[in-house]
Amino acid sequence: MTTQVPRDIPGPNAREILRRDQEFISPCYSRPYPAVIERGEGAWVWDVDGNRFLDFTAGIATVSTGHCHPEVVEAIQNQASRLIHMSGTDFYYSLQVELAEKLAEIVPGGRDKKVFFGNSGTEANEAALKLARYSTGREKAIAFYGSFHGRTYGSLSLTASKSVQRKGFGSLLSDVIHIPYGYCYRCDYNLTYPSCGVWCVEVLEEKIFEKIVSPDEIAAIFVEPIQGEGGYVIPPPTYFQELKSITEKYGILLVVDEVQTGMGRTGKMFAIEHWGVKPDIITLAKGIASGMPLGACVAPSSVMSWEPGAHASTFGGNPVSCAAALKTIELLENGLVENARIVGESMLLRLQEMVEKHSILGDLRGKGLMIGVEIVKDKESRKPNPQKRDGIVQEAFKRGLLLLGAGPTTIRFSPPLLLTQDEADQGLEIFEESVKKVN
Repeated sequence: MTTQVPRDIPGPNAREILRRDQEFISPCYSRPYPAVIERGEGAWVWDVDGNRFLDFTAGIATVSTGHCHPEVVEAIQNQASRLIHMSGTDFYYSLQVELAEKLAEIVPGGRDKKVFFGNSGTEANEAALKLARYSTGREKAIAFYGSFHGRTYGSLSLTASKSVQRKGFGSLLSDVIHIPYGYCYRCDYNLTYPSCGVWCVEVLEEKIFEKIVSPDEIAAIFVEPIQGEGGYVIPPPTYFQELKSITEKYGILLVVDEVQTGMGRTGKMFAIEHWGVKPDIITLAKGIASGMPLGACVAPSSVMSWEPGAHASTFGGNPVSCAAALKTIELLENGLVENARIVGESMLLRLQEMVEKHSILGDLRGKGLMIGVEIVKDKESRKPNPQKRDGIVQEAFKRGLLLLGAGPTTIRFSPPLLLTQDEADQGLEIFEESVKKVN
C-alpha cells in the first residue's frame, strides 16, 4: 500500500461552513476536527470539498450497515412516501408492532417481552430508570465510574464519564451511587485478576450494602457490557456472572445499556451474549436503525407493567425509523454480525503487532468491530497520554481516516459493520503512519 500523504484540509467550502457554524450553532458540541461531511457510501464519506475519508467512527457506532445502505434507503423512502408520522403515543403503527416482536425474539431472555420506543439512547435509559423504580417500588440505582448513559437529567445522573458533562447543571438525582468498573488495566483497587476474586463486584456486598445503602432500597444496577465513552473497557471474564448473581440475590434489576455495544457491533447481536447473562432490562439505540433516530427499552412483560400514561414519547417508534430498523436487523442477521466478528479479529491481530512495536501503544482490547487501544507515555508506567492520543486522531484525519477518542487516553475503532478486509488494512496502515508521525 502507498503511504498516505497529509492533505490541506479543511478546504474553502468547509471553511465557509465552519464560519457559519461558529456564528449560529450552539458551542456545546465537541468536534475533534473540521470534518464537514456532505455524503457517504458504505465505509466512506466525502466532505464538501470532495475529500474522501475512510470512516472508522460510523457516526459514533451508529451507521451499523454503512452509510446510505441501498436497502435501508429504499425502506426509508418507501415508508416516507406512505406515512411519516402520527405518534405512537396515541395511535397504532403496524411497523412498530413488527419491530417490537422482532426485538422480543432476538434480545436475550425469552420472547415474553415488551418494548418502549424513544428516539435515542438517553431516552431509552431514562425509560429504564423510571421503569425500574416503578416496577420495584425502590428509588436508588447503582452505576459505574466511566459510564455513559446519556445527557438528560436522569441518564446524566447515571453517567460518570467526564466532569464537563455534569458541570454547571445543578443537582442531579441524589439516589445514584457510583462504584469503579471492572477496568483491569487501571484497577482502582490496585489488584490483579483473577487473584482479586473480582473485588470490583464483591465490593457491593462487602462495602456498599453494609456501609452506604441497604440492597432492598436499590431498584437497579445500570452497566455497559463494554464501556463506550469510558474508553472501550472490557471487564474481566467472570464479571457479569458475579454481578448477575448479586442482583438476583437481592431482587435488584440488572439494566444492561447496549446503546453502543448492541446491534452486532461486537460480533454478536448483543455484547452481553459474550458472557451468557440475561439482563432484566436492556436499552438500545445508535446502530438499531442505521442512523435514523430510534431508541428502545426492552424488558420482560412482568417488569414492563406500568399503566397507560405512565410514560410516553411523541416521536418514539416513528414509522420511518421502524422501517429502517427492521431492514437493519435483516442485514445484520444475514451476514454483517459475522463480518464484524471476522474483520474485527483480523484487526486485533494487526493492532497487536503494532502494540509490540510502538512504545506509546498500551492496552489493546476489543470484540468484533468495537476495539480500543490506549495511548500511553510508556508501557511500564502506563501513564495516560491524551496529547499524543489527540495528535494521532488529528494526523489520521489529515491522511483520510476518521477516528475518535474514548475515555481519557483511548482511540476507538468502530467502523460500519460492512467494513471489508481491504478497507480495514487501509485504515490500519493510516493509523500506524499517524502513530509514527506523532511519536
